[in-house]
Amino acid sequence: MAKGKKTVFFCQNCGYESVKWMGQCPGCQQWNTFVEESVTEASSGKKQQRSRKQPVSLAEIQTEKEERTATGIGELDRVLGGGIVGGSLLLVGGDPGIGKSTLLLQVCRLLSLAGKKVLYISGEESLRQIKLRAQRLGSFNDNLLLLCETNLTDIREAAQKQKPEIMVIDSIQTMYNEDVSSAPGSVSQVRESTGMLLQIAKGMGISVFIVGHVTKDGSVAGPRVLEHMVDTVLYFEGDRHASYRILRSVKNRFGSTNEIGVFEMRGDGLAEVRNPSEFMLSGKPQGASGSIVACSMEGTRPILIEVQALVCRSSFGIPRRTAAGTDFNRVNLLMAVLEKRGRMNLSECDAYVNIAGGIKMTEPALDLAILLAIASSYRDIVIPDRVVAFGEVGLSGEVRAVSMAQQRVREAKKLGFETVILPRVCENTVGKAEGVELVFVSTIAEAVEAIR
Repeated sequence: MAKGKKTVFFCQNCGYESVKWMGQCPGCQQWNTFVEESVTEASSGKKQQRSRKQPVSLAEIQTEKEERTATGIGELDRVLGGGIVGGSLLLVGGDPGIGKSTLLLQVCRLLSLAGKKVLYISGEESLRQIKLRAQRLGSFNDNLLLLCETNLTDIREAAQKQKPEIMVIDSIQTMYNEDVSSAPGSVSQVRESTGMLLQIAKGMGISVFIVGHVTKDGSVAGPRVLEHMVDTVLYFEGDRHASYRILRSVKNRFGSTNEIGVFEMRGDGLAEVRNPSEFMLSGKPQGASGSIVACSMEGTRPILIEVQALVCRSSFGIPRRTAAGTDFNRVNLLMAVLEKRGRMNLSECDAYVNIAGGIKMTEPALDLAILLAIASSYRDIVIPDRVVAFGEVGLSGEVRAVSMAQQRVREAKKLGFETVILPRVCENTVGKAEGVELVFVSTIAEAVEAIR
């Protein structure tokens, strides 16, 4: 090996560094995640400049409300907390083909039309490929500049020369820093490249979007420190075979992490779904048992979804249980409560629970709807179409309170539902709702009796 270089081992999951290979990472406890990389000793031996900054008291710090730039896409602005903060570093992850590049190119188009100077840098596609994709989205103007480059030194020079307000890097796994000897996409390259982009964002006041590949388990590929370095982490979720996409914020230093944005993939790009409840309930069957509408909260947004259940006699000694779109263990727990407290013999039945539309929801407020859907299918009772249920269910069979009950009732009323089954302990917080019948229940026996 050349003088001045040494070999170290990095964990691909968390970035833990070791001088020898190990089967299990001491940092994240994952197995077989260490890869060998060569690093230059001279680069790690540089002396850092001493900071001459002096500590200040909290009272001396002046706070000003950060200026945000609206993207022109309401769903994206909702997830970001109102718009793009100047000088922020944002990471966008998602499965291949989910629509990350399409969404960011739409954002670049709207910002450039609004007079903002945008620099779109691609390390995966040629200029011709980007042009073909851009033609489907609409017209562009001269404020959008394209660059196909993977060398971060050249990218920094281009940013200093053009001085854009928004910059997009697609993707971080293709970028490389000349000072790091490892290959692009490695742990060292991803970490150092993100560090250089962070300096560009904070030093020049440029808002930088970074596209990140994801691993098989859905997390952003590369070291976990990548998510700690950026200001905002957005995940693009959804089934590639379904038309809708969900943009979810898992980290946001300038806003809430509970908001989601819903999009629909069309031929001309991604379109906003301004009323997700109506979109999720389209195609709901009428006059079928085992189906009920539930209300779940995603941040400050109530979403009505259809919960389906199918219960039938088992042909084997061990009944089969399946859950799609919700927690499998939670379904087993609710079935045990229904058998014990509701006097239903479910131990000899197969049970299949599904959240219609392919969306994934794990909020405890879905407990009551799942329980009523199972009871409806078991007794073959058809629940009226204009009924909504929400509430958490405890092991004693009690129906417990959930947050934002008034907003859930208001959403049900807006979509034309006539009856809402909800916890009795929410009676004081909900108040009166004209045009909607409120059925308050305190136990699952009362809830099952309400759907007869």
